[in-house]
Amino acid sequence: MQIIETPIPGLLEIVPRVFGDDRGYFYESYNKAIFENFGVNFEFVQDNQSLSNKGVLRGLHFQNPPYAQGKLVRVIQGAVLDVVVDIRKGSPTYGQHHKVKLTGENKLMFWIPPGFAHGFATLEDNTIFSYKCTNLYHKESEGSVLWNDPALKIDWGLENPLLSDKDRESRPLSELDSQFRFS
Repeated sequence: MQIIETPIPGLLEIVPRVFGDDRGYFYESYNKAIFENFGVNFEFVQDNQSLSNKGVLRGLHFQNPPYAQGKLVRVIQGAVLDVVVDIRKGSPTYGQHHKVKLTGENKLMFWIPPGFAHGFATLEDNTIFSYKCTNLYHKESEGSVLWNDPALKIDWGLENPLLSDKDRESRPLSELDSQFRFS
């Protein structure tokens, strides 16, 4: 397993070592010891999975402290453009985004610590997206940032994505009073 640090501190791209043969393939999708070597000392308490067709956009979501979530995300089948925005007050990269293409073929994974708004756009039909969370879902603590906030300059590669009402009605980052602090 190879772990790659991104330009935004805390975000990690994970390249698993895949063993393939005539039967198929095998790889470790999580190894606590390796993650701890990179400072990821969280316990995962909830696993989630979604199925979406091409053109769906989910995000940009987060949960406020004390229910903040770190997420280890990956695609089992299909493809997504996965995007995160730094919403940690005092961070030198506040308001900046990072994106990575995750597919069932490349098997890349992405570690997103608490303090980031997260979203993804599906690039293929029947995309299965999976993520491990460090905290349980807590509806009263959920928040979001407008996916197409002009200040974020995110190129999602979609003209008219299929959105939930909640995502369509999100507010821009400039209106967010973030409860996250950079340390």
